[in-house]
Amino acid sequence: MKKLILLTAVLAIPFLIASCSDDETSDKGTLKLSITDAPLDTDEITAVNIAVNEVQYHIKDNEWKTFEGFEPDTFNLLDLTNGTSELLGRFELGAGTYSQLRFILNAPEKGQSTPSNPGCYLEFEDGSTQALFVPSGSKSGFKGTGAFTVPINGEVSVTADFDARKSVVKAGNSGMYILKPTIRLIVDNQAGSIKGIVSSIPEGSNVIIYAYANDTYTEEEAAEPEEEAVRFPNAVTSSMAGETAEYTLSYLAPGTYDLVVVETVEGEFNQVLGTVENVEVESLKESISDINTDEL
Repeated sequence: MKKLILLTAVLAIPFLIASCSDDETSDKGTLKLSITDAPLDTDEITAVNIAVNEVQYHIKDNEWKTFEGFEPDTFNLLDLTNGTSELLGRFELGAGTYSQLRFILNAPEKGQSTPSNPGCYLEFEDGSTQALFVPSGSKSGFKGTGAFTVPINGEVSVTADFDARKSVVKAGNSGMYILKPTIRLIVDNQAGSIKGIVSSIPEGSNVIIYAYANDTYTEEEAAEPEEEAVRFPNAVTSSMAGETAEYTLSYLAPGTYDLVVVETVEGEFNQVLGTVENVEVESLKESISDINTDEL
């Protein structure tokens, strides 16, 4: 009898090991991570080049781990506006809910001398370039926030919106440009968008549309910003009406938005033309909101 029990236990060991291995495999999933951007307000900057050395994910407490297999790369954020995105990679993660990612950038810190080949830099319409400095981003990285769930044996697609308009600021009279990324994480199959045509644009002007969560915009948002700050700081995203007068506000969470319509002249803020209130956004749907500036 004892021999039978012992034999049964020995035979069971391979099945127990296989079961543990299967469990470890089954609690994994895949994160498909992409990058997008909201455009700058100014016309003089033609490229915002961002060098990403690595991407990390948050586990618990203050512990971070680096995605294996990520290849360092440089992205021109201005190529990724109006709903355009670029794939950063597919990464295996433990199944579960995450709320933060961290992007480690190759950029000089504020106070350092300008390197000969900065990883993060601006290009201007006259062909010149200028380095982008970071407060401490090359060491601790910049956090992207927004909850997403990695399914067991499945895949979740998430897009990181860098929002260059908020992220690139000029430091006082020094002429130095500072990079302070504002990064939203959006689950693709939960996001919607707002599109439309802007008519009656004042001659010689451009129009920018800022999307605000319903009832969060105040007139103070349009005031002259403090040093190293921007106008309309609480806008979720923005879009400039292009040559065809069309605008696109992409990667919006479902909800109700107010659109703030702004006139710029030669890339500089001129005035708020008015607002369009209560625009509804649904997941995976495109809401149409045409704007006539004469009717605002």
